[in-house]
Amino acid sequence: MNDESQNKMGSPTPEELRQQVERTRDELGQTVEALAGKADVKAQAKEKTAAAKKQAAEKTAELKEQAAEKTAAAKEQAAEKATAVKEQAAEKSAELKEQAAEKSAELKEQAAEKTAAVKEQAAAATAQIREKTAQAAQAVKDKTPEPVQEKTAQAATQVRESAARAGQFAVDRTPDPLLEKADRVAKAARANRTPLLAGGAVLVAFLLIRRGRGRNK
Repeated sequence: MNDESQNKMGSPTPEELRQQVERTRDELGQTVEALAGKADVKAQAKEKTAAAKKQAAEKTAELKEQAAEKTAAAKEQAAEKATAVKEQAAEKSAELKEQAAEKSAELKEQAAEKTAAVKEQAAAATAQIREKTAQAAQAVKDKTPEPVQEKTAQAATQVRESAARAGQFAVDRTPDPLLEKADRVAKAARANRTPLLAGGAVLVAFLLIRRGRGRNK
């Protein structure tokens, strides 16, 4: 066989070899590009994962900071509210105390006014009683004859002497607690002794006049 037939049968021509090299080069380039693309995808995935983690960490830190700020604000508001409530309670308590003090002072003043009015009325009534008693005694005295007045005076003296002796006898035989009570009663009686004496004088004079009239009959 000649050279041309050998080339056709088994050995490639230079042109065919060149074409094969070009095809192989293209295939290798495609393979390298594919491998580079795959490597780039993995790198991008890693970058995306790292970025996502970073964003998640930043978001978590931001949320924690916001939560801390909200908690601090809530605590501050609660403290301010508690302080305001305490101040209001203190003001209300002071107001109630002031009102109670004013009411107490008002009641005391009213009680003092009523006591003064009662004392004044009692003094006026006592003065009227004394005046009427004195007038009655004077009227009895004016209508009573002198002999009867003398007898009345003698009877009053005898009554006082008898009362003094009886009083001394009672004092000698009375226990101390009863003496103290009697002393208080005596002081009260001395405070109104003028009406009592005048009344006693009127009574004695009336009895003597009645006795004298009975004798005249």
